Amino acid sequence: MTRQDWGFFGPDSPTWKVWAAPTALIGFQRSVVLEHFDLDLAAAVADSAGIYTDPRTRLDHTLAYFLTVATADGATAIAASEHLQKVHARATGIEPISGRRYSANAPESQLWIHVTGWHSVLKCYELYGPGPLTADEERRYWRESVVAAELQTCRPADVPSSREQVREYFAAVRPRLASSERAHRGMHYLLRTPYRRGSGRTGAAVAGLSRLMAPATIASLPAWMGEVGGFGRAAALGRAYRPAVRAAVRAATPRVMLAVLGDTLPATAAVLRRHLDPTPPVRPVTVTPDEARAPGLRVTR
Repeated sequence: MTRQDWGFFGPDSPTWKVWAAPTALIGFQRSVVLEHFDLDLAAAVADSAGIYTDPRTRLDHTLAYFLTVATADGATAIAASEHLQKVHARATGIEPISGRRYSANAPESQLWIHVTGWHSVLKCYELYGPGPLTADEERRYWRESVVAAELQTCRPADVPSSREQVREYFAAVRPRLASSERAHRGMHYLLRTPYRRGSGRTGAAVAGLSRLMAPATIASLPAWMGEVGGFGRAAALGRAYRPAVRAAVRAATPRVMLAVLGDTLPATAAVLRRHLDPTPPVRPVTVTPDEARAPGLRVTR
């Protein structure tokens, strides 16, 4: 596929730096665990059952979407967004604890997915990777996250645009966050995905990778989430595990990353491979989501 432009952020952006780092894998696992603290999303995940019937495909397509929005050209990102919204439009039902009707495309749920995703990937970059961004880079990162949120159903005025606003958002939504039997099952399944008979080498790779990352993911959570999520002593293990995680991240060159992802998350590997391709785009410029939606922009294959 010929790259049309630099996408929404470009080569000098903190978004490219953070989302293409090896730590994004841990951040992604963290974000899909956090997703379950929203009861509506926990119900949507449980009712669709995708993580149980085909966990590799579900996780692969979700991470590939996030990485596409962060690093791909604008038209490709818009196409991925439109496809995902169609998929989410089918995810509706009744949340069994409250009795409310849920929709995976609801702005509040999409905002939770967006903020926890961008926050988790940055947090794990800070904990296990190169460390904090500079103050200017972090300000730009959160401004860029607002652009990415335009591809979801989030209300623009609700999207945090700074670290302070992210903290305020988490404080505001905490009273409605909770766990449940189905949420608990989903979180623990994603942290230590079982090997499914017949899934072969790929299934074994997914099961192994999830277990390798789980202690680091759990250690990055606030203490109250560890308690509500039932993670027990795993957080202490994760803190002891941190030097080993940092060493593994330092050793994870792009070639190593592609090798690991090729066996576990092939769609994500394809997005990363295109991102790492040094061939310049047809138009070496960044674009806005509105510009990427313009009829004149087409993905050339």
